[in-house]
Amino acid sequence: MDSLWFSPLFVTAIYFVLVLGLYWFGGVIGAKGDASEDALTDKHLPYTGGELPTRPPETIGYQAFFRLALLFAILHVAVLVLSTVPSTGSAQRLALIYLGGIAISVFVLTAKEE
Repeated sequence: MDSLWFSPLFVTAIYFVLVLGLYWFGGVIGAKGDASEDALTDKHLPYTGGELPTRPPETIGYQAFFRLALLFAILHVAVLVLSTVPSTGSAQRLALIYLGGIAISVFVLTAKEE
């Protein structure tokens, strides 16, 4: 190394001191809130042009997409298996039976829930 000023340890230490100073300065100039106030005070609300913010929409859980994900997983595995089947007669018959099972599972997964 040519100089201490360009060593990674020294540069990292200088960077850490600068970031710590900026963090401290931001705390000094930032708005102060009362610790006894609840979380929905004016300091903690987003700016919405003077109106109260609307609630975020309800999110859908993963259960709604589970059947679709399972369907695509089954189809991808089926394509992988069918692409590796040899071209002999008995293997093709077995592949047709496998394809029938895949068709039944796809039918069940795409059927509407009651």
